[in-house]
Amino acid sequence: MQLQYSKWRPDSMTDEKRLESLVTVFSDILIYTNGDIDEALDMLEQLGIEYKLFDKDLSFGDFVDELKKQGYISEKDGMYILTSKGSQRIRTDSLKKIFSGLKPDTSGFHETIKTGRGIDKLSELKKYEFGDMVTNIDLTSTIKNAFKKSGINDFKLGEDDIEVYETEHLTSCATVLMIDISHSMILYGEDRITPAKEVALGLAELILTKFPKDKLNIVVFGDDAREITVRDLPFLTVGPFHTNTKAGLRLARQILRKKGNVNKQIFMITDGKPSALFTDDGRIYKNSFGLDPRIINKTLDEAVACRKDKIKITTFMIAQDYYLVNFIEEFTKANNGKAYYSELDELGQNVFVDYLRNRKKFN
Repeated sequence: MQLQYSKWRPDSMTDEKRLESLVTVFSDILIYTNGDIDEALDMLEQLGIEYKLFDKDLSFGDFVDELKKQGYISEKDGMYILTSKGSQRIRTDSLKKIFSGLKPDTSGFHETIKTGRGIDKLSELKKYEFGDMVTNIDLTSTIKNAFKKSGINDFKLGEDDIEVYETEHLTSCATVLMIDISHSMILYGEDRITPAKEVALGLAELILTKFPKDKLNIVVFGDDAREITVRDLPFLTVGPFHTNTKAGLRLARQILRKKGNVNKQIFMITDGKPSALFTDDGRIYKNSFGLDPRIINKTLDEAVACRKDKIKITTFMIAQDYYLVNFIEEFTKANNGKAYYSELDELGQNVFVDYLRNRKKFN
């Protein structure tokens, strides 16, 4: 993770904005430290000394007190704990960071080009139809229509006089976000897991606040695959694992099969080719060299199974390994899905744009 700071000047921002900015920096560091509050505070204190982030008006101790006062962290048995509000703050900051880089024409929230008996009002009006919500009636246009037809002395309101606002037709979407937690995600001095966690946190906040009917499940995969909650994300770490893509896809498919008749998709963030799978007797088979046909073919079978279940897979590659690119080409064909090569600083933007674009296509 790279953070850039400049020397703070007393005239550069108000005390409120300054405090808000420091909380955002603290959120960033928490993701990097896997939710370790003590380590994050130590890092922030060192940054404060180096970049003069604190002074007599707002000391480091004052800042910690503010974190507790605002309910982002609490203290129990001498240890700091991240609260629910603190977790939400991390998601909100991740969402803001990603959307701040989006182009204006890709950040709009227009769920579909169709209209119908939805939820969000549009500016356009239409004639009332049976089943339209009474709360969507435009009284001004309705009364004006009645006056035009019957006059002020013999006022009569008929059904054909009533006009209602058009509404956006909203559909629901179930998404499984798969995150690679194999050792290569922190190998060679490049931190790839922190941007992946930021994407997951931001996507979770987007769905919770803007698309509450949508569902998001998170699956991490290394030697094996497991589901984690949004609350677990800041604490997610990379292990000494291989890449069992098959297990991740199988678990994601099982989760989505339980979602009923909704639009289903998998977003997979990975930096390595499949290098592990479980054999029929439950043992794990690993091979980190090249593209092992035994592993690749079983993984492609899962891609086909997802296609048959009408689950589209979008893969975000955060490495340009020769073997990874070759595998993804075959994998994408098998699923009839999509794949992108993403720089780490563009990963969030690419995921969000594709999520919003897919919601339009589902309608």
